[in-house]
Amino acid sequence: MVKTSELHVTKLFSVKGYVCVVTGGGSGIGLMSAQALAANGAKVYITGRRTEALEKAAKSHDPGEGGKIIPFGPCDVTKKYDLEKLYGEIASKERYINLLICAAGISGTKAEPDQESASSLKEKLWKNETFEQWNETYKTDVTSVYFTTVALLPLLQAGTKTQGHLSASVIVISSMSGIMRHAQGHFSYNAAKGGTVHLTKLMSAEFQKVRVRVNSIAPGYFPSEMTTKESGDDMKSKLPDEKVQEKGHVPMGRAGSDEEMAQAVLFLAKNAYVNGEIIAVDGGVLNVVAGR
Repeated sequence: MVKTSELHVTKLFSVKGYVCVVTGGGSGIGLMSAQALAANGAKVYITGRRTEALEKAAKSHDPGEGGKIIPFGPCDVTKKYDLEKLYGEIASKERYINLLICAAGISGTKAEPDQESASSLKEKLWKNETFEQWNETYKTDVTSVYFTTVALLPLLQAGTKTQGHLSASVIVISSMSGIMRHAQGHFSYNAAKGGTVHLTKLMSAEFQKVRVRVNSIAPGYFPSEMTTKESGDDMKSKLPDEKVQEKGHVPMGRAGSDEEMAQAVLFLAKNAYVNGEIIAVDGGVLNVVAGR
């Protein structure tokens, strides 16, 4: 029986002493996740393809005390060589990791299926998309998640041994786009994110054999380079309310905030009784757009 004092939020969601790795950690949701963890005591290695972006992110958002954000790259998560190197370098510094967040991703090509003539629709979709572009989106958004997780499994299992059964975990950043039936003009991205959602379920079931949990956050509209096409010197992006309201299917009428993403990350990082879940943090979009 736990004492009431043990249920204080600072004890429930502290990640003090945790060692974490965040792919795509130089901007967007990856950076939000790194901030949330570092602010609550974790040592967070952020990695990605752009060294300058990682260094800017770490310099701008390191909490200054307690936790720490450490740039670690470059690393292309679509390359086995880079992932092996990432594992080797982390293993040379740390005996374990407690949490891996797979946030690296790309949006792929876009072609709105808004033609009523089948011939016109075919022409538009056929000319705007290629097999190569679809493969690149899937490789980055799905395949890399699998191989990144596999590469770091030994360190994750070691993290479980330090904190208790199924405490070490993976958080896959999928998307509400992988759940909904609306293509949003990018079939390849939504199909890939659907693959990421199911991959999360597969890994959660299979990797519990090595005592590692796997869950996913399926975000709605959050400010990132993917949604705004830019970021500032601090690697942060802005998504104005009116841009979200123009979409007509977001009950909250605004983008998600850093705080709301942080709450989801800390919940999944700490609650060892949750495994194989897809948590939509979408402002209610999936209540409006057909999906589940």
